[in-house]
Amino acid sequence: MVDVTAKAETHRHATASGSISMRPETLALIVEGSARKGDVLAVARIAAIQGAKRTSELIPLCHPIAVTRITVDFEIDGEANSVACKARVETFGRTGVEMEALSAVSIALLTIYDMCKAADRGMRLEGVRLLEKDGGRSGYWQQEG
Repeated sequence: MVDVTAKAETHRHATASGSISMRPETLALIVEGSARKGDVLAVARIAAIQGAKRTSELIPLCHPIAVTRITVDFEIDGEANSVACKARVETFGRTGVEMEALSAVSIALLTIYDMCKAADRGMRLEGVRLLEKDGGRSGYWQQEG
């Protein structure tokens, strides 16, 4: 692990996003709340929060971080037959939360896949990426475009 002892504690946040594409019938199950395993987006939101909080257990050399806030939002795109996920993670500490935001999005999308795989094994996770981060020595960064 990188030594962060000398770093200042600052407010840090990161936002990540990604999406999952599927057949129209699968998206209908999610929107109507009729998936066999239950409320897909509610479960995916809880999974995202858990994933962000447990990032250091999943990714070697990640620092355990006291997360102070996590928000997870979903957007349904009926034309593209997809669900987009955006997660924002915040902390007050010595290291950033980019990996926690990326983990939250990834786990949310994987949960959607798991809950709907009986209906559609051809779903595709796409475009998982960091959108922005702020705090610490490197300051503010934002994805271009």
